[in-house]
Amino acid sequence: MPNPASPAPEGDFRAFADPTRLRILHLLQRGELCVGDLVTVLEVPQPTASRHLAYLRHAKLVGTRKRGLWCFYSLVAVPSALQEHLLSSIPVFRRSMPVLRDDLARLRALLKTGGCCPAERRDEA
Repeated sequence: MPNPASPAPEGDFRAFADPTRLRILHLLQRGELCVGDLVTVLEVPQPTASRHLAYLRHAKLVGTRKRGLWCFYSLVAVPSALQEHLLSSIPVFRRSMPVLRDDLARLRALLKTGGCCPAERRDEA
């Protein structure tokens, strides 16, 4: 009998099927990020990033941590072996999705400048 707390297998695939969600998951594999950093790196409007993050939270792939006005997102322990396998496969997509490499370059450059959230907010976390 399926576990009602975990998404149905087709939900697992849908979470990974959208290129923006795949890009977000790829970036979060590097560690926790705030919405502003994701918006900057992905070059998408904030509502678009938030909608995809909500989808990933619903799929139980991403969790949040609030600190003052900032909301930080990170990967969570996944509830299924299928999700774990799909997450571990994301780096393979870099060969066929150059945008993943571009995202990483933008993320590295952004983090060198401190990102959108004040450094003391990140350090207090």
